[in-house]
Amino acid sequence: MAWVILIVAALFEIAWAVGLKFTEGFSRLWPTVGTIAALIVSVSLLGIAARSLPIGTAYAVWTGIGAVGTVLCGIAFFGDPATPARLVCLGLIVIGILGLKIL
Repeated sequence: MAWVILIVAALFEIAWAVGLKFTEGFSRLWPTVGTIAALIVSVSLLGIAARSLPIGTAYAVWTGIGAVGTVLCGIAFFGDPATPARLVCLGLIVIGILGLKIL
């Protein structure tokens, strides 16, 4: 169950990271409120998952999923470049996440 909670926490991390784009420097109220709410949920769920997972593993997986998801959202929704080198680097992050989960 801790792994499911950790994955949900990482999805909320993606939400708050992408939400930063919509806050326009925290100058827009409702995007800011949503971003802060997603951040609180994300960190809270990470804390719950870390009760039964090693903190190093939990944090690395949380940030890894968050980073990969945020980059993919940037590519899909904001026109960020999807160069072969960037995609290879994302693949390496995914391999690292899987390695931590398996080992």
